[in-house]
Amino acid sequence: MRTVERKPRSAIPSLVMHREATIEPRQEILRTAARLFQQRGYDATSMNDVAAALKFSKGGLYHHFQSKDEILYDIMSHAMEITEERVINVARRVEGAEERLRTLIRLHIEVVLSVEDREITVMLHENHPLPPALRRKINGRKKDYVHFVENVVADVQRQRNSSSPVTPRAAAFALLGMINWIYQWYKPDGLLTGEALVRQYTEIFFRGAVG
Repeated sequence: MRTVERKPRSAIPSLVMHREATIEPRQEILRTAARLFQQRGYDATSMNDVAAALKFSKGGLYHHFQSKDEILYDIMSHAMEITEERVINVARRVEGAEERLRTLIRLHIEVVLSVEDREITVMLHENHPLPPALRRKINGRKKDYVHFVENVVADVQRQRNSSSPVTPRAAAFALLGMINWIYQWYKPDGLLTGEALVRQYTEIFFRGAVG
C-alpha cells in the first residue's frame, strides 16, 4: 500500500489530508468551484459549499485559495488559457483566411460544449463579481480575443471582396456572442448535435457577415 506523505498539520483529519495529498488540489478546486458557480451562481455559492463538495476541511480549502474572488479569477484565467491554446494558437497556424475563420468557429464551439471545461461557461456569465482590478485583467484578455476574431473576419471580407455592410468589429462581437450563448440552451441529448451546430453556425455567419 502506497503511503502518503503528510505535512505537519495534525489539526486536519487524516482522511481529509489523504484526499488533499492524492489529487492536484488547485485544479480540483477550480473545476469543482466552476461547476458550483455554474449551477448555483457565484453569489449563492460559499467557500463552505466548495469545501463540502470537495470533502475538504475549510482550512484545507483556505490553504490553497484565500477568497472566493481568487478562485473565480483563477477559473477565468484558466478559461482564457484554454481559449488561447485551443482556439487562437491553432487558428493562427491555419493557411487561408476562410479556412482560418471556419476553424476558429469550430474550435470555439467545441470548447464551449466541452463538459470538462466548465471554466468557460463561468467566464461567460460571472465576470461582474470580480474586483475592478482583476476584472480589468480578464477583460483585457477578452478584448485581445475580440481583436483577433475581428482581424480574421476582415481578412475574409477582403479576400472575398465582400459587399457586406457588416463591419469586422460588429461581426466579431456577433459571432462570439452567438457562440458564447450556446451553453444556455444546448442539450447534449437533443436533436441538434455538436457537429450540426458547427455546420449551421458557420453557414449562418458566412452567408450573413462575410458573404
